[in-house]
Amino acid sequence: MSERAPPIVWCLHDDRPGHQSQLRGLTNRLQALAGARVYWIDASAIRVSRWRAWLGRAPIMPDPALESPDWIVAAGSGTHRLLLSLRRRARTVVLMRPGFPRRWVDYAIIPAHDRPQADGRTLVTVGALNTMTPMARLSQKRHGLMLIGGPSKHFAWNADSILDQVDRLRTGYPQWHWTVSSSRRTPEEVIVALRSRAGAHFTFRDHRDTHSLWLSHALADSRACWITPDSVSMVYESLTAGIPTGVFDLSPRDGSRVAHGVTQLLDEHRVAPFAQAPSIMTEGAAQPEPLWEADRAARWLLSQADGARP
Repeated sequence: MSERAPPIVWCLHDDRPGHQSQLRGLTNRLQALAGARVYWIDASAIRVSRWRAWLGRAPIMPDPALESPDWIVAAGSGTHRLLLSLRRRARTVVLMRPGFPRRWVDYAIIPAHDRPQADGRTLVTVGALNTMTPMARLSQKRHGLMLIGGPSKHFAWNADSILDQVDRLRTGYPQWHWTVSSSRRTPEEVIVALRSRAGAHFTFRDHRDTHSLWLSHALADSRACWITPDSVSMVYESLTAGIPTGVFDLSPRDGSRVAHGVTQLLDEHRVAPFAQAPSIMTEGAAQPEPLWEADRAARWLLSQADGARP
């Protein structure tokens, strides 16, 4: 069997960090597993009319140095017109549930909480893809991480309850050093309250003062991670890293698919509810098996490469 040539991948992106994280998670693994050559294309810089998207008529690409692709991968609704217009050029892949008929592209990688209908051209993942890689081993230091979100359409935000749970962890495990970080959605009054709790065993890091690799470094230094469930992408990042993970209590909103996905994680015992904090915090708690969906998705795509286009 001849060695497969490294695939050339065009990544169509928008300005959403979450979408870019999904693309990077997938392409990082395609590079590691198959030596993929990846080109990043800003979909917002290329105007595509509806008729071009409908007919699959590719626009003139602004970079003449682009190699002809084997795969074109897109995440975010702002990339969909460009993806559809390019669908005759190569195998096409959409991440997340698209707003157009699924049959218009070759493959889809969709989180289970979007409730896709499984078939041979759709990979259903546990959560969205991300850039985390599993830790070889769990830190032995008594370091805990708390990641605090804010109001969202998926959970009823309750600042007083979250601060009470933070305090119960802080006082219930006084030998642990806690690092606590906010997010872009965290209300300013919660940030002020968390900052006021800073001390010898409690460090607050405002998200505005962190860098792009801060979370991966913080997870690597932690034995346990507690996350508000509205910050669902960070829940999946912690699980990918293989850190014992708990979620703070917040009431889910009716009909939220994201909240339903968190409930499934709880039902499957992948994460612990706040009432079961000892299962996360007990000395010698086993490192959970990582949830490395970006790796699984990359291997699945590569397994499709030997067949004809569907």
